[in-house]
This record gives sequence, C-alpha cells and structure tokens, in this order.
Amino acid sequence: MQDIGAFIKDLRENAKISLRQLSEQAGVSNPYLSQIERGLRKPSAEVLASIAQALRVSTPAMYLRAGLLGTDDTQGVLAAIAVDPGLTTAQKQSLTQIYETFRRENDRAAEESTQSEAAPQKGEQS
Repeated sequence: MQDIGAFIKDLRENAKISLRQLSEQAGVSNPYLSQIERGLRKPSAEVLASIAQALRVSTPAMYLRAGLLGTDDTQGVLAAIAVDPGLTTAQKQSLTQIYETFRRENDRAAEESTQSEAAPQKGEQS
C-alpha cells in the first residue's frame, strides 16, 4: 500500500495527463486523488479499478501493486467479481459462492488423487 500513490502518479505522468484529467476520467474528486498520490489516503478496490481503467492499466496489476492481491489467482478472480459494476450485490455473492465451491471440489479431488497414487496398489510389494 505504501507505494500505490507513487505508482499511480508515475503512471499518470507517463501518460502525460494532469491530476484533474485523471480525476475526471476515473470519477474521483481531484483532492481525493491528490491525497492518494501523496499516500495520505488508502483507495478502495473500486476506486483503484476506476483509476486503472482511466490509466489503461489492468485492474489486477493495480490491485497487486496496492497489496490487495497476492500472487494467488483465486484472489484475483474474487476481486474481479467484487468490483464488477455490472453485477448486483446478490449476483456477486452467488458467483463468489459458486467459485469457492468449485475450487474446494477441485482441491478435494486433487488431494484424493494424490493419496491414491501414494498408496501401494493391490499386488505390489512395499
């Protein structure tokens, strides 16, 4: 989180757009964006997604930089669901539950497969 503001400022300056232009494109106030860039405010995932879109940077890359995501793809999927503006809260909750259920089932199947491979087969000697 400590360098997300500097990261956003660098991206903005490299894109050669003003703070005011970025705030308008991202839909956040100019003072708030300034505070983010100076490290005085911690932006929400939704604000980061808006800034990423305005700067034409991938949202997961912005989340990684902000420390909202680890390198685990699961968190990236869940974060994408959480900030999707086209989904209702109920739809986000349903998708999250379905996704987590599928992951648990796949993890359980992989664990069972690993255990069966490690167990001696009938007729084999240990």
